[in-house]
Amino acid sequence: MSSEQKPILYSYWRSSCSWRVRIALALKNVDYEYKTVDLLSEEAKNQLKEINPAAKVPAFVVDGNVLTESLAIIEYLEETHPDVPLLPKDPVKRAHARAIALLVASGIQPLHNLKVLQLLNKKEAGFGGQFAKQFVVEGLTALEILLKQRSGKYAVGDSVTIADLNIPPLIYSANRFNLDLSAYPTVNRINATLAEIPAFIAAHPDNQPDTGLNA
Repeated sequence: MSSEQKPILYSYWRSSCSWRVRIALALKNVDYEYKTVDLLSEEAKNQLKEINPAAKVPAFVVDGNVLTESLAIIEYLEETHPDVPLLPKDPVKRAHARAIALLVASGIQPLHNLKVLQLLNKKEAGFGGQFAKQFVVEGLTALEILLKQRSGKYAVGDSVTIADLNIPPLIYSANRFNLDLSAYPTVNRINATLAEIPAFIAAHPDNQPDTGLNA
């Protein structure tokens, strides 16, 4: 495949949503071009609107088609690169994997994303961090219970699923807020196990071309 035909991922190194997609791409051995979007630059976000009207990352461009929203992109990769499955065959386990992914991607992460924190901090300095901590703690508490019920080696059974792709970004964010994670032993165990997988290592923020941008 020539470089002109490579899919393009518009990403920001510390974006949780982009991180999920990078893990999926690495697990499925998809070669792609990485394009940095500086989310703290209004100019960069305005330029991104030409690709994604929502001015958010990730945006994944493949065969001239622009795909947006991390879980939708991951589902597309699942359908087009099924050799490394991220959804269990069992319908109940598949539902569990999707539910955990949605808990993080829709129920926790949006409440502490950059735009929300910036808006809240304009109201009161430091309020954004307090707000984020509350909802991250509530989300981790629920996640810990679900993982105790459904996990094996990984979040749902003994194979990596779409649920697992959401755990490292969440723990990374929790650490940025200096949260005590000792109350979540199952979450920590799975996160530590995932951290040893080469695809997860490759997708980590520290290993991206724009690492440290506006850190």
